[in-house]
Amino acid sequence: MKKLLFQFDTDLSPSIFDSVVAYDGGADHVIGHGGLTPPMVGNLVDGTIFTRAPKDKKNTAIFVGGSNMQAGEALFKAVKSRFFGDFRVSIMLDSNGSNTTAAAAIAKLMTSGSIRNQRAVVLAGTGPVGQRAAFMLAKEGASEVFITSRHQSRAETVAKQIHKRFGVEVTPVEAFDAEARARIIEDADIVIATGATGVELIRGEHWQSLERLKMIADANATPPLGIGGVEVMDRGTERFGTLAWGAIGFGTLKLSLHRACIGHLFESNDRVLDAEEIFEIAKTMT
Repeated sequence: MKKLLFQFDTDLSPSIFDSVVAYDGGADHVIGHGGLTPPMVGNLVDGTIFTRAPKDKKNTAIFVGGSNMQAGEALFKAVKSRFFGDFRVSIMLDSNGSNTTAAAAIAKLMTSGSIRNQRAVVLAGTGPVGQRAAFMLAKEGASEVFITSRHQSRAETVAKQIHKRFGVEVTPVEAFDAEARARIIEDADIVIATGATGVELIRGEHWQSLERLKMIADANATPPLGIGGVEVMDRGTERFGTLAWGAIGFGTLKLSLHRACIGHLFESNDRVLDAEEIFEIAKTMT
């Protein structure tokens, strides 16, 4: 029986990246639906849950993606609300690649040192990857997790959203420019940059002399990188006494993780893969 993955995308055009990884992860066919909103998914979900016998439902799965995490979360919730009893299929959420990217980054950092009782700063942490990374750092026992934004109100809103969604506390901090961000990381043990593509958040001079800093990671693979002085291929590379991870350095795990999660969807018809579950899978792969 063919393994069918239905790609529910909140963007008008379903992500080609997600489609390719879905095939590489074991799907026989990927059927994309773009521009979806919660009111639109009812009949689509019904088509996935009423068409195959109970023993065969594991061969159908749903992937929720798109560039907007908030829209993806709403769609994910709407899909799950249609399930009942054994009338369900496995489902995964990875809007903007945020769950797999954050999970890979934090899992790789954990190979370089302990996160427990460490002070962590997520630069530009109000985006999808930053929010997930902040949760994962807190879950692994960081003593404090700070998320920065150019605007305090935005940072505070996201901190509340993280607490509501994951039940962990993070501290919102306003940092309008590189100098402000440099001051925030002065007492950090761990720094992760999760900003927009091509935006340098801090320069090398801002972190290379920090004696307390143990680990640093940058999720940006497009020059200029988010952290000056970190190389995109860094894989726990020691730089100025700090272990550095670049976007491609942990990106290999991100792709492997994404493919592995697709494979897990077809193991049963009741897998629900969101940030928590994807992070647990990532930790088994390092």
